Order: sequence, then C-alpha cells, then structure tokens
Amino acid sequence: MIRLRILGITFSQVQAGAYALILAEEGGKRRIPIIIGTPEAQSIAIFLEGLNPPRPLTHDLFITFAQAVNVGLKQINIHTYSDGIFFSEIIFDNGGKTFRLDARTSDAIALAVRTQAPIFITEEIMKEVSILTNDEDDDFWDDIEEQPEKKSRISFESMNLEDLQIQLNEAIASEDYEKASSIRDLINQKSSK
Repeated sequence: MIRLRILGITFSQVQAGAYALILAEEGGKRRIPIIIGTPEAQSIAIFLEGLNPPRPLTHDLFITFAQAVNVGLKQINIHTYSDGIFFSEIIFDNGGKTFRLDARTSDAIALAVRTQAPIFITEEIMKEVSILTNDEDDDFWDDIEEQPEKKSRISFESMNLEDLQIQLNEAIASEDYEKASSIRDLINQKSSK
C-alpha cells in the first residue's frame, strides 16, 4: 500500500457541479484526482481551512460519536477502482478489536482529515489512474503544503468569473461569510484586469 496526502480541492473539469480532490503519493511524483460531490468537498475544505461551522457537520458528528464510544479511526484504504469509481474501507480500532467498514472514498477522506488518519492506496490502482508530475508541479504543491491557508485561495484563483460567482453564492447560502468575502475580493480583482 502507498501512503497518500491531500494536495487540495479544485473544480472538476470533467463533471459539472463536482470537485476534484487531488491526492499525492508521499515521497513521490504521482497524483490522483478523485471526483467528489459538493457536500464532501465542502466538508474536507472546511476542515483544511480551519473553519469552525456553527453546528457540527455530519463527518464531525461521526468522529465525535466514535470518540465517545472509544473507537479510533486507524486508517483509510482505497482498495478497488472499477468503472471510474474508487472503493474504500475505513479501519477502526476499539483498543481490543480492529474492524473494517465499507465507505465512499470522499466520506472516508473527510473522516481521515479530522483524525489525521493515514490514507493508503494499492500500487495497482496507483499505476492505473495516477498522473506523473514534474519538478515544477512539486514545488508549487510543496508551497501549498507549507501554507495550508493558501489551498482554497489557489484553487479559486484558477477559476473563471462564472465559477467564482457560483462559489460565492454557495458560500453566502451556507453562511460562510469569511469565505464569501475572500471570493468576492478575488472576483473584484479579476474583474478589474
């Protein structure tokens, strides 16, 4: 199994209304884009950006429940890739017994980021779906990893004005005014060019 790390989330160029979660091989140059839905993308992004929603999100609630019953999330395994879909399992430990649960990859990763649980993928899947990057890409993403607050800003900067307006509307609808303010500033900056 190969350990992965999260590089960021951006709009999917393949599927409208979806996002691409970019995962990177630890210590390597291979990258994997995983298409995920808006709720999961928001859940992951909110945690990565260090935002505290006024009410717990579903993934937060799940982790709180697991902790309350003394169950720890040990790791995520992405074990199968079929017809464009990644299949994952979450491995839990309650101190005496280890057990596995089938999960959507996006949900598993949303839980993993909240517990700093490692994410793994098989070499077979990595060979089939990964994209090999060059050194320039590594430098770019290394800069992002060193400055996590820039993750969402970088992905927003790559969007066109129409996509930014959609993101602004979603941020306002979800009452994430800090994010909305940041997106509005970027829209104003791009509009003045």
